[in-house]
Amino acid sequence: MADFNSSSFLSTTFYLTGIPGYEALYHWISIPFFILYMIGILGNCTILHIVWTDPSLHEPMYYFLAMLSLTDMGMSLPTIVSLFRVLWSISNEIEFNTCVIQMFFIHTFSFTESAVLLAMAFDRYVAICHPLRYSTILTPKRIIRIGITAILRSSLSITPLMIRLAYFPFCHSHVLSHSYCLHQDMIRLACADTKFNVIYGLVLITILWGFDALGILISYIFILRSVLSIASQKERLKALNTCASHICAVLILYVPMIGVSLVHRFAKHASPLVHIFMAHIYLLVPPILNPIIYSVKTKQIRMGIIRQLLPKRIHSTWG
Repeated sequence: MADFNSSSFLSTTFYLTGIPGYEALYHWISIPFFILYMIGILGNCTILHIVWTDPSLHEPMYYFLAMLSLTDMGMSLPTIVSLFRVLWSISNEIEFNTCVIQMFFIHTFSFTESAVLLAMAFDRYVAICHPLRYSTILTPKRIIRIGITAILRSSLSITPLMIRLAYFPFCHSHVLSHSYCLHQDMIRLACADTKFNVIYGLVLITILWGFDALGILISYIFILRSVLSIASQKERLKALNTCASHICAVLILYVPMIGVSLVHRFAKHASPLVHIFMAHIYLLVPPILNPIIYSVKTKQIRMGIIRQLLPKRIHSTWG
């Protein structure tokens, strides 16, 4: 109890870091960040609206795409308030409880997005390798179960780390490396034995990301084998083209994710700008690029957007 009390007393407030050395330009720097966040929110909300309102998109592939949009926003939205509080010079303070809640959502949706990408890989596998059984395998009930399983797997697995943080005394610096809270950043400030959190975190990343990445790889091995057995080159390209957007989404999530982990573990003495740059790429790139890629590469999404806009254009022309 003594440890818990000291933690509660000493770690009530942490201090977020913007971009060191550029404090005088924060208001100007906030403009591109604001634009990027708005692009991400608008793009993902557009995807969600189209999938929800367009009956022709009520298919497993687009339900999974809607899940991807939700996880993209769930991963990036929790950082908006703290980031702009720092950039607009309102306050760089964040309460311990708020910090834990913020990192819980960031890490939960990060793991959930990985699980959703695995589900999307399975969707492509079934569509290409077992097209006649597609609607019977991926029923609406099964899709809902997959979504619930993904969020429960991520939230329950991250909970022990969040609970342990409440028992750590933070008796030294309370200055975080970013404008939002990350688990690997906070345990660096704890003056206690953090072995459990470090080992559990590594095991969690290895198991969850490793399992998802392996599942995606196996799905594409089967997809490639099935596609190569198709006689027509045109049909081969058509089948592979349906996977292009998903492959881009996988790279967009995993490359920055791995980059952030490597920087935190092996480049601790690198310039703070490197850590800040990688962390913002990790949270901003997927929500911004995923809607753009799927809108450009997926004809049905493009047509859905046109169907939403066309009646308004006709109405305004006739009016």
